Amino acid sequence: MSIFVSILDLLFPPKCIFCGKFLKKGSDCLCPACSETLPFTKGANVSQKGEFYDVCVSPLLYEGDVRKSILRFKFKGAVAYADCYGRLLGDCIKENLAGKFNLITWVPLSVKRAKDRGYDQAMLLALAAALTLDDVAVETLVKSTHVQAQSSITGKDLRRANVSGVYELKDRELIAGKHILLIDDIVTTGSTLSECARTLLMGGAESVVCATLARA
Repeated sequence: MSIFVSILDLLFPPKCIFCGKFLKKGSDCLCPACSETLPFTKGANVSQKGEFYDVCVSPLLYEGDVRKSILRFKFKGAVAYADCYGRLLGDCIKENLAGKFNLITWVPLSVKRAKDRGYDQAMLLALAAALTLDDVAVETLVKSTHVQAQSSITGKDLRRANVSGVYELKDRELIAGKHILLIDDIVTTGSTLSECARTLLMGGAESVVCATLARA
């Protein structure tokens, strides 16, 4: 297996998922330069409060190479990024949310958008983060109504209205009394996370905390 991997590395040298530079042998998915210069959140910037959820933590700011990388992940089929993203997010969760959840889930795409894209990026991110946490992520929500993408809407009130009532519970018994960790790729105004958290709480969840790879 190691010989096969070495041949693949020669034919298709691994690149940093953020800047695209070739990685040296033994490097992971992040080059030394990005490890030092990426806009990692620090101190109070790591977490933010929200409506219906207690807190949301994020390891990165949504700018520069982070933004370009996430856009490739979401829209250009760069699903392999999920592994590295999951480790970054998982480490952030360990440091900031330990003991605050006993069930991991994600913000789902609508059936139409998932079919058009071919995958659900938040699900991939949640599954990868759960591996880092030695846990599993489970589906708890369904986006029953296809609406305009939040990224195309400006203003918190309009974003809140756009997602109001579009999520439904998949299994009410699964979340009853649970302390839930809700995962998504990006948080901007928090409207999407809030609506998902509201749906979970109304369905019987005890509390909701959130984690995203990046924050605006």
